[in-house]
Amino acid sequence: MTKAVPGWLVPVAAIFILQTTSSFLARFIPIIAPAVSGEFGWSGSSIGYLSAANSLGGLAILVAGSALIKQVGGMRILQLSLLLGAASMALFLQSSIGLALAACFVMGLSNGAANPAGSEVLQRYSPPDKRNLIFSIKQAGVPLGGVIAGLAIPVVVLAAGWRVALFACALLIVLPSMLTWRISTQLDKANTRAGWHFGMPGLQSLHTLRVPLQSLTLNRGLLNISIVGSLFAISQSCWFTFTVVFLVDKLEFSLGKAGAVFAVMQLGGVLGRIALGWLADRLHSATATLTMAAVVSAVTTVLLGISSTAWPLWCIVMLAFVAGCSAASWNGVQIAEVARRSPADLIPETAAGSSILISVVNMVVPTSFAAFVAFSGRYDYAFGAAGVCTLLVLVFLPRDKQAAAL
Repeated sequence: MTKAVPGWLVPVAAIFILQTTSSFLARFIPIIAPAVSGEFGWSGSSIGYLSAANSLGGLAILVAGSALIKQVGGMRILQLSLLLGAASMALFLQSSIGLALAACFVMGLSNGAANPAGSEVLQRYSPPDKRNLIFSIKQAGVPLGGVIAGLAIPVVVLAAGWRVALFACALLIVLPSMLTWRISTQLDKANTRAGWHFGMPGLQSLHTLRVPLQSLTLNRGLLNISIVGSLFAISQSCWFTFTVVFLVDKLEFSLGKAGAVFAVMQLGGVLGRIALGWLADRLHSATATLTMAAVVSAVTTVLLGISSTAWPLWCIVMLAFVAGCSAASWNGVQIAEVARRSPADLIPETAAGSSILISVVNMVVPTSFAAFVAFSGRYDYAFGAAGVCTLLVLVFLPRDKQAAAL
Protein backbone atom coordinates (compact mmCIF):
# COMPACT_ATOMS: atom_id res chain seq x y z
CA MET A 1 0.00 0.00 0.00
CA THR A 2 1.12 3.53 -0.72
CA LYS A 3 1.78 5.48 2.44
CA ALA A 4 -0.51 8.49 2.83
CA VAL A 5 1.07 11.91 2.51
CA PRO A 6 1.03 13.73 5.88
CA GLY A 7 -1.61 16.45 6.00
CA TRP A 8 0.95 19.03 7.11
CA LEU A 9 3.33 18.47 4.19
CA VAL A 10 1.64 20.73 1.60
CA PRO A 11 1.11 23.66 4.03
CA VAL A 12 4.72 23.46 5.23
CA ALA A 13 6.05 23.27 1.65
CA ALA A 14 3.96 26.23 0.45
CA ILE A 15 4.83 28.44 3.40
CA PHE A 16 8.48 27.39 3.22
CA ILE A 17 8.64 28.49 -0.43
CA LEU A 18 7.06 31.86 0.32
CA GLN A 19 9.22 32.37 3.42
CA THR A 20 12.34 31.65 1.36
CA THR A 21 11.20 34.11 -1.30
CA SER A 22 10.45 36.81 1.27
CA SER A 23 13.88 36.31 2.83
CA PHE A 24 15.59 36.48 -0.56
CA LEU A 25 13.88 39.82 -1.13
CA ALA A 26 15.09 41.14 2.24
CA ARG A 27 18.68 39.84 1.84
CA PHE A 28 18.89 41.43 -1.60
CA ILE A 29 19.38 44.85 0.03
CA PRO A 30 22.58 44.36 2.10
CA ILE A 31 24.24 42.30 -0.65
CA ILE A 32 23.65 44.60 -3.61
CA ALA A 33 24.08 47.83 -1.59
CA PRO A 34 27.91 48.03 -1.91
CA ALA A 35 27.68 47.94 -5.72
CA VAL A 36 24.82 50.47 -5.88
CA SER A 37 26.28 52.86 -3.30
CA GLY A 38 29.69 52.67 -4.99
CA GLU A 39 28.25 53.89 -8.29
CA PHE A 40 25.90 56.49 -6.83
CA GLY A 41 28.31 57.78 -4.18
CA TRP A 42 26.20 56.85 -1.17
CA SER A 43 28.04 56.47 2.15
CA GLY A 44 28.83 53.00 3.47
CA SER A 45 26.55 53.57 6.46
CA SER A 46 23.55 54.02 4.13
CA ILE A 47 22.97 50.26 4.32
CA GLY A 48 21.83 50.70 7.91
CA TYR A 49 19.16 53.21 6.91
CA LEU A 50 18.03 51.08 3.95
CA SER A 51 17.62 48.07 6.24
CA ALA A 52 15.73 50.19 8.77
CA ALA A 53 13.32 51.28 6.01
CA ASN A 54 12.84 47.62 5.11
CA SER A 55 11.92 46.81 8.71
CA LEU A 56 9.58 49.81 8.82
CA GLY A 57 7.70 48.30 5.88
CA GLY A 58 7.31 45.07 7.83
CA LEU A 59 6.00 47.00 10.81
CA ALA A 60 3.56 48.92 8.60
CA ILE A 61 1.87 45.77 7.31
CA LEU A 62 1.56 44.50 10.89
CA VAL A 63 0.00 47.76 12.05
CA ALA A 64 -2.10 48.99 9.13
CA GLY A 65 -2.78 45.64 7.51
CA SER A 66 -3.33 43.21 10.38
CA ALA A 67 -7.11 43.29 9.87
CA LEU A 68 -6.58 42.75 6.14
CA ILE A 69 -4.44 39.70 6.89
CA LYS A 70 -7.37 38.15 8.75
CA GLN A 71 -9.96 39.15 6.15
CA VAL A 72 -8.10 38.19 2.97
CA GLY A 73 -5.75 35.54 4.32
CA GLY A 74 -2.15 35.72 5.41
CA MET A 75 -0.71 33.75 2.51
CA ARG A 76 -2.52 35.87 -0.07
CA ILE A 77 -1.29 39.10 1.55
CA LEU A 78 2.23 37.64 1.61
CA GLN A 79 2.03 36.85 -2.10
CA LEU A 80 0.71 40.31 -2.98
CA SER A 81 3.40 42.01 -0.91
CA LEU A 82 6.08 39.95 -2.66
CA LEU A 83 4.79 41.07 -6.06
CA LEU A 84 4.82 44.70 -4.89
CA GLY A 85 8.35 44.26 -3.60
CA ALA A 86 9.51 42.90 -6.95
CA ALA A 87 7.97 45.86 -8.76
CA SER A 88 9.58 48.35 -6.35
CA MET A 89 13.07 47.18 -7.34
CA ALA A 90 12.78 49.46 -10.38
CA LEU A 91 13.18 52.45 -8.03
CA PHE A 92 16.83 51.48 -7.52
CA LEU A 93 17.51 52.46 -11.11
CA GLN A 94 17.47 56.10 -9.99
CA SER A 95 20.34 57.57 -7.98
CA SER A 96 18.01 59.05 -5.34
CA ILE A 97 18.55 57.68 -1.84
CA GLY A 98 14.97 58.73 -1.08
CA LEU A 99 13.59 56.46 -3.79
CA ALA A 100 15.84 53.64 -2.56
CA LEU A 101 14.43 54.07 0.95
CA ALA A 102 10.90 53.92 -0.49
CA ALA A 103 11.77 50.73 -2.39
CA CYS A 104 13.17 49.14 0.77
CA PHE A 105 9.99 50.08 2.64
CA VAL A 106 7.82 48.33 0.03
CA MET A 107 10.12 45.28 0.01
CA GLY A 108 9.69 45.01 3.79
CA LEU A 109 5.93 44.49 3.54
CA SER A 110 6.39 40.76 2.92
CA ASN A 111 8.47 40.41 6.09
CA GLY A 112 5.57 41.73 8.12
CA ALA A 113 3.11 39.27 6.60
CA ALA A 114 5.33 36.18 6.77
CA ASN A 115 5.16 35.27 10.46
CA PRO A 116 1.43 35.85 11.11
CA ALA A 117 0.56 33.96 7.92
CA GLY A 118 2.85 31.05 8.67
CA SER A 119 2.00 30.80 12.38
CA GLU A 120 -1.76 30.71 11.85
CA VAL A 121 -1.60 28.05 9.13
CA LEU A 122 1.07 25.84 10.72
CA GLN A 123 -0.56 25.88 14.15
CA ARG A 124 -3.68 24.40 12.52
CA TYR A 125 -1.77 21.70 10.62
CA SER A 126 1.18 20.84 12.92
CA PRO A 127 1.07 17.69 15.08
CA PRO A 128 1.94 18.74 18.68
CA ASP A 129 4.93 16.40 18.88
CA LYS A 130 6.44 17.93 15.73
CA ARG A 131 5.50 21.59 16.29
CA ASN A 132 8.98 22.98 16.99
CA LEU A 133 10.48 21.05 14.08
CA ILE A 134 7.77 22.12 11.61
CA PHE A 135 7.98 25.78 12.63
CA SER A 136 11.77 25.57 12.37
CA ILE A 137 11.55 24.04 8.89
CA LYS A 138 9.36 26.97 7.88
CA GLN A 139 11.82 29.43 9.42
CA ALA A 140 14.73 27.67 7.69
CA GLY A 141 13.43 29.39 4.58
CA VAL A 142 14.78 32.69 5.98
CA PRO A 143 18.47 31.75 5.85
CA LEU A 144 17.93 29.65 2.71
CA GLY A 145 16.79 32.81 0.97
CA GLY A 146 20.01 34.36 2.23
CA VAL A 147 22.09 31.49 0.86
CA ILE A 148 20.55 31.93 -2.59
CA ALA A 149 21.01 35.70 -2.41
CA GLY A 150 24.59 35.49 -1.15
CA LEU A 151 25.66 33.09 -3.89
CA ALA A 152 23.60 34.33 -6.84
CA ILE A 153 23.49 38.12 -6.56
CA PRO A 154 27.27 38.80 -6.48
CA VAL A 155 27.78 36.46 -9.44
CA VAL A 156 25.15 38.26 -11.52
CA VAL A 157 26.47 41.67 -10.43
CA LEU A 158 30.03 40.79 -11.43
CA ALA A 159 28.98 39.14 -14.70
CA ALA A 160 26.33 41.55 -15.96
CA GLY A 161 26.09 44.49 -13.55
CA TRP A 162 23.75 45.27 -10.70
CA ARG A 163 20.97 46.53 -12.98
CA VAL A 164 20.63 43.14 -14.62
CA ALA A 165 20.71 41.63 -11.13
CA LEU A 166 17.66 43.73 -10.25
CA PHE A 167 15.57 42.15 -13.01
CA ALA A 168 16.87 38.65 -12.31
CA CYS A 169 15.96 38.98 -8.64
CA ALA A 170 12.51 40.34 -9.50
CA LEU A 171 11.87 37.26 -11.64
CA LEU A 172 12.97 34.94 -8.81
CA ILE A 173 10.38 36.61 -6.58
CA VAL A 174 7.45 36.66 -9.02
CA LEU A 175 7.76 33.01 -10.08
CA PRO A 176 7.25 31.24 -6.69
CA SER A 177 4.59 33.78 -5.71
CA MET A 178 2.52 32.78 -8.72
CA LEU A 179 3.25 29.05 -8.41
CA THR A 180 1.74 28.98 -4.90
CA TRP A 181 -1.21 31.24 -5.77
CA ARG A 182 -3.85 28.50 -5.99
CA ILE A 183 -2.59 26.67 -2.90
CA SER A 184 -3.17 29.71 -0.69
CA THR A 185 -6.88 29.64 -1.58
CA GLN A 186 -7.12 26.24 0.10
CA LEU A 187 -4.95 27.02 3.13
CA ASP A 188 -6.00 30.54 4.08
CA LYS A 189 -8.68 30.84 6.71
CA ALA A 190 -9.99 34.23 5.62
CA ASN A 191 -13.05 36.12 6.81
CA THR A 192 -14.22 37.23 3.38
CA ARG A 193 -17.63 38.33 4.64
CA ALA A 194 -16.02 41.20 6.54
CA GLY A 195 -14.89 42.85 3.30
CA TRP A 196 -11.57 44.45 2.57
CA HIS A 197 -10.58 47.39 4.73
CA PHE A 198 -7.19 49.01 4.47
CA GLY A 199 -6.06 52.53 5.20
CA MET A 200 -3.04 54.55 6.03
CA PRO A 201 -1.88 54.51 9.67
CA GLY A 202 -4.05 56.70 11.87
CA LEU A 203 -6.05 56.43 15.08
CA GLN A 204 -7.57 53.15 13.92
CA SER A 205 -4.11 51.83 13.11
CA LEU A 206 -2.95 52.77 16.59
CA HIS A 207 -5.82 50.70 17.93
CA THR A 208 -4.81 47.90 15.58
CA LEU A 209 -1.27 48.15 16.92
CA ARG A 210 -2.52 47.96 20.51
CA VAL A 211 -4.43 44.72 19.91
CA PRO A 212 -1.45 42.47 18.99
CA LEU A 213 0.79 44.08 21.62
CA GLN A 214 -1.90 43.76 24.28
CA SER A 215 -2.39 40.11 23.35
CA LEU A 216 1.17 39.43 24.49
CA THR A 217 0.19 40.32 28.06
CA LEU A 218 -2.30 37.44 28.34
CA ASN A 219 0.31 35.53 30.32
CA ARG A 220 3.80 36.29 31.55
CA GLY A 221 5.45 33.49 29.59
CA LEU A 222 3.99 34.77 26.31
CA LEU A 223 5.32 38.28 26.95
CA ASN A 224 8.74 36.99 28.01
CA ILE A 225 9.21 34.73 25.00
CA SER A 226 8.28 37.68 22.77
CA ILE A 227 10.90 39.87 24.46
CA VAL A 228 13.38 37.03 23.97
CA GLY A 229 12.76 37.22 20.21
CA SER A 230 13.48 40.95 20.16
CA LEU A 231 16.75 40.44 22.06
CA PHE A 232 17.88 37.68 19.72
CA ALA A 233 17.05 40.00 16.81
CA ILE A 234 19.74 42.48 17.92
CA SER A 235 22.68 40.27 16.94
CA GLN A 236 20.81 38.73 14.02
CA SER A 237 20.07 42.12 12.45
CA CYS A 238 23.74 43.10 12.78
CA TRP A 239 24.89 39.90 11.07
CA PHE A 240 22.29 40.15 8.31
CA THR A 241 22.77 43.85 7.65
CA PHE A 242 26.47 44.53 8.11
CA THR A 243 28.37 41.32 7.36
CA VAL A 244 28.97 42.07 3.67
CA VAL A 245 29.73 45.76 4.24
CA PHE A 246 32.08 44.95 7.14
CA LEU A 247 33.96 42.31 5.16
CA VAL A 248 34.35 44.63 2.17
CA ASP A 249 35.21 47.82 4.07
CA LYS A 250 37.28 46.51 6.98
CA LEU A 251 38.63 43.11 5.93
CA GLU A 252 39.14 44.11 2.28
CA PHE A 253 37.13 41.22 0.83
CA SER A 254 35.83 41.36 -2.73
CA LEU A 255 32.06 41.50 -3.13
CA GLY A 256 32.06 37.93 -4.42
CA LYS A 257 34.06 36.60 -1.46
CA ALA A 258 31.99 38.58 1.03
CA GLY A 259 28.80 37.27 -0.58
CA ALA A 260 30.10 33.70 -0.28
CA VAL A 261 30.81 34.20 3.45
CA PHE A 262 27.31 35.65 3.85
CA ALA A 263 25.93 32.55 2.11
CA VAL A 264 27.87 30.28 4.47
CA MET A 265 26.38 32.15 7.43
CA GLN A 266 22.90 31.72 5.96
CA LEU A 267 23.56 28.03 5.27
CA GLY A 268 24.41 27.65 8.94
CA GLY A 269 21.03 29.23 9.63
CA VAL A 270 19.22 26.65 7.47
CA LEU A 271 20.86 23.72 9.25
CA GLY A 272 20.78 25.40 12.64
CA ARG A 273 17.07 26.19 12.58
CA ILE A 274 16.13 22.62 11.74
CA ALA A 275 18.61 21.28 14.32
CA LEU A 276 17.37 23.60 17.08
CA GLY A 277 13.76 22.71 16.29
CA TRP A 278 14.56 19.00 16.47
CA LEU A 279 16.53 19.52 19.69
CA ALA A 280 13.73 21.49 21.35
CA ASP A 281 11.26 18.68 20.57
CA ARG A 282 13.75 16.06 21.74
CA LEU A 283 14.52 17.86 25.01
CA HIS A 284 10.89 19.00 25.45
CA SER A 285 12.37 22.37 26.35
CA ALA A 286 12.50 25.52 24.26
CA THR A 287 14.23 27.24 27.20
CA ALA A 288 17.29 24.97 27.21
CA THR A 289 17.63 25.19 23.44
CA LEU A 290 17.36 28.98 23.30
CA THR A 291 19.81 29.34 26.20
CA MET A 292 22.51 27.57 24.21
CA ALA A 293 21.70 29.62 21.11
CA ALA A 294 21.93 32.90 23.05
CA VAL A 295 25.39 32.19 24.48
CA VAL A 296 26.87 31.11 21.15
CA SER A 297 25.20 34.02 19.36
CA ALA A 298 26.73 36.54 21.76
CA VAL A 299 30.22 35.05 21.45
CA THR A 300 30.23 34.91 17.65
CA THR A 301 28.95 38.49 17.36
CA VAL A 302 31.72 39.80 19.59
CA LEU A 303 34.32 37.79 17.65
CA LEU A 304 33.14 39.23 14.32
CA GLY A 305 33.73 42.72 15.67
CA ILE A 306 37.33 42.01 16.68
CA SER A 307 38.25 40.08 13.50
CA SER A 308 40.92 41.64 11.29
CA THR A 309 42.72 41.20 7.98
CA ALA A 310 45.27 39.01 9.83
CA TRP A 311 42.66 36.31 10.39
CA PRO A 312 42.81 33.47 7.84
CA LEU A 313 39.82 33.02 5.56
CA TRP A 314 38.85 29.70 7.11
CA CYS A 315 38.42 31.39 10.52
CA ILE A 316 36.00 33.94 9.09
CA VAL A 317 34.08 31.23 7.23
CA MET A 318 33.86 29.03 10.35
CA LEU A 319 32.78 32.00 12.47
CA ALA A 320 30.07 32.86 9.95
CA PHE A 321 28.79 29.27 9.90
CA VAL A 322 28.62 29.01 13.70
CA ALA A 323 26.88 32.39 13.85
CA GLY A 324 24.34 31.10 11.35
CA CYS A 325 23.70 28.10 13.59
CA SER A 326 23.02 30.36 16.58
CA ALA A 327 22.44 34.07 15.88
CA ALA A 328 20.27 33.20 12.87
CA SER A 329 18.61 29.98 14.11
CA TRP A 330 16.49 30.84 17.16
CA ASN A 331 13.42 31.96 15.19
CA GLY A 332 11.56 28.69 14.64
CA VAL A 333 11.67 27.62 18.29
CA GLN A 334 10.73 31.10 19.51
CA ILE A 335 7.81 31.46 17.07
CA ALA A 336 6.54 27.97 17.94
CA GLU A 337 6.60 28.93 21.63
CA VAL A 338 4.63 32.10 20.94
CA ALA A 339 2.01 30.07 19.06
CA ARG A 340 1.91 27.35 21.75
CA ARG A 341 1.43 29.81 24.59
CA SER A 342 -1.25 31.76 22.70
CA PRO A 343 -5.01 31.12 22.80
CA ALA A 344 -5.95 29.33 19.57
CA ASP A 345 -8.18 32.16 18.35
CA LEU A 346 -5.47 34.81 18.92
CA ILE A 347 -2.48 33.21 17.19
CA PRO A 348 -2.40 35.79 14.34
CA GLU A 349 -2.52 38.61 16.93
CA THR A 350 0.22 37.20 19.19
CA ALA A 351 2.39 36.33 16.18
CA ALA A 352 1.92 39.87 14.91
CA GLY A 353 2.66 41.32 18.36
CA SER A 354 5.90 39.36 18.64
CA SER A 355 6.81 40.37 15.09
CA ILE A 356 6.15 44.03 15.90
CA LEU A 357 8.70 43.92 18.73
CA ILE A 358 11.24 42.29 16.42
CA SER A 359 10.49 44.77 13.62
CA VAL A 360 11.12 47.69 15.97
CA VAL A 361 14.48 46.18 16.90
CA ASN A 362 15.26 45.64 13.21
CA MET A 363 14.61 49.34 12.62
CA VAL A 364 16.42 50.78 15.64
CA VAL A 365 19.50 48.55 15.69
CA PRO A 366 20.74 48.98 12.07
CA THR A 367 20.13 52.73 12.26
CA SER A 368 21.95 53.05 15.59
CA PHE A 369 24.74 50.74 14.43
CA ALA A 370 25.25 52.73 11.22
CA ALA A 371 25.20 56.08 13.04
CA PHE A 372 27.67 54.85 15.65
CA VAL A 373 30.09 53.44 13.08
CA ALA A 374 29.81 56.59 10.94
CA PHE A 375 30.67 58.71 14.00
CA SER A 376 33.35 56.53 15.62
CA GLY A 377 34.53 54.14 12.91
CA ARG A 378 34.50 51.35 15.53
CA TYR A 379 32.81 48.20 14.30
CA ASP A 380 34.26 46.26 17.25
CA TYR A 381 32.38 48.30 19.85
CA ALA A 382 29.15 48.12 17.85
CA PHE A 383 29.26 44.33 17.39
CA GLY A 384 30.38 43.92 21.01
CA ALA A 385 27.39 45.85 22.32
CA ALA A 386 25.06 43.74 20.18
CA GLY A 387 26.56 40.55 21.59
CA VAL A 388 26.19 41.72 25.18
CA CYS A 389 22.54 42.68 24.60
CA THR A 390 21.82 39.19 23.27
CA LEU A 391 22.90 37.73 26.62
CA LEU A 392 19.86 39.42 28.19
CA VAL A 393 17.91 36.54 26.63
CA LEU A 394 19.03 34.51 29.66
CA VAL A 395 17.18 36.93 31.95
CA PHE A 396 13.83 36.85 30.13
CA LEU A 397 13.57 33.19 29.06
CA PRO A 398 10.48 31.55 30.65
CA ARG A 399 11.54 28.89 33.13
CA ASP A 400 8.19 27.59 34.28
CA LYS A 401 7.34 23.90 34.02
CA GLN A 402 4.73 24.58 31.36
CA ALA A 403 7.50 25.69 28.98
CA ALA A 404 8.67 22.13 28.79
CA ALA A 405 5.25 20.71 27.96
CA LEU A 406 4.49 19.25 24.55
